Amino acid sequence: MGIFIGILRIVGIICSIYLVLIMPRMTGRPDRTVHTQVLYAHRGLHDNDTDHPENSMAAFKRAVDAGYGIELDVQLTKDKVPVIFHDFTLERIARYDSDCVPEGVAPDSKGGYPVRGCVDDYTYDELMHFHLLTSNERIPRFEDFLKLVDGKVPLVVEFKVRTSNVSTRPEVCVLAWEYLKDYKGVYCIESFHPFALLWFRRHHGRVFRGQLSEEFYRDNPGLFKSPVYFVLAMLMFNFLTAPDFIAYNHQHAGNLSRVLCHRLYRSTAAAWTIKSEEALAEAKKHFDLFIFDSFVPAQGPQAVN
Repeated sequence: MGIFIGILRIVGIICSIYLVLIMPRMTGRPDRTVHTQVLYAHRGLHDNDTDHPENSMAAFKRAVDAGYGIELDVQLTKDKVPVIFHDFTLERIARYDSDCVPEGVAPDSKGGYPVRGCVDDYTYDELMHFHLLTSNERIPRFEDFLKLVDGKVPLVVEFKVRTSNVSTRPEVCVLAWEYLKDYKGVYCIESFHPFALLWFRRHHGRVFRGQLSEEFYRDNPGLFKSPVYFVLAMLMFNFLTAPDFIAYNHQHAGNLSRVLCHRLYRSTAAAWTIKSEEALAEAKKHFDLFIFDSFVPAQGPQAVN
């Protein structure tokens, strides 16, 4: 009997520690209402086969004109200019202009020449020699994007921080803040990297902040081998970053930590990335904020249930 009680105590201690580790912000929460009133267009209202590809000014303008919120990705160039681009590498989306294709670069299936290297391998001026897929669009500066939107629709700003960056002062957050601090529109910030949230918690605690995550190991077990990804998936950095919302892959809605944050701690739940009407209807059972892609919701921009 004594052994059984001892085991129960150990289990109780482990469960208590776990609940503390995943605890989001519990007091002084910013009002979430203004953030959950619209649907958010993932990387703008885009179509990569047209002249308004992802994370382009054309895609952002379409979203603004249609009344959708916008989710976007911010990272730094070599000369520390905050720009909007999703991948760390350029190859999937960026194409060389015809007058600057390096020798040996083979064209893709549509005749474009994929750009080698990463965003931070180039200065902003150098990036202006590349276009986005088949369009004439260029990689936008974060500053120019904010001027375009001008508070017309809410924003979800994702900060791209490399996993290998262990600094608790991510430069992308510091430099992008120089533009965000004077922005009058509604926005929230999110990142997969906990140190981005930690920086905002320490320096700008009233900003509505969210932890991005998913069950990394489910779809790509060979790629995400490190135990760190399990800790991230289970939201066990929350005790450090105290997020206001959890942005989770909607296909992994049953993740225990995500469910506990939403139901036990009453944290706002954001779903990414929803790609059909059916998926949106299902996500409404589990989430409060919705980021969509690859279709235009029939209900329009308002996040009505």
